[in-house]
Amino acid sequence: MSRQIKLIWDFRGPAAAKTAEHHEIHLKEYIAIEKLDLNITGFEILNDMYATAFMVVTDDTMIAVRDALKPHRGELYSE
Repeated sequence: MSRQIKLIWDFRGPAAAKTAEHHEIHLKEYIAIEKLDLNITGFEILNDMYATAFMVVTDDTMIAVRDALKPHRGELYSE
């Protein structure tokens, strides 16, 4: 079984929550356009000035998605 990797985009400032929420929409659009077999996306509001958006990919797709979408960081994903 392939490892799952959580690609993360960080957003800071007073509009961080809305920006992260909106970024998730674009992640879902990318998945649909590229016909990827991925379905875990989301956003997390960590405080009023910091939020993240994320997409979970497999080892097989990580390089292509990373190069296309330029996440700020990644980590191993565990449910």
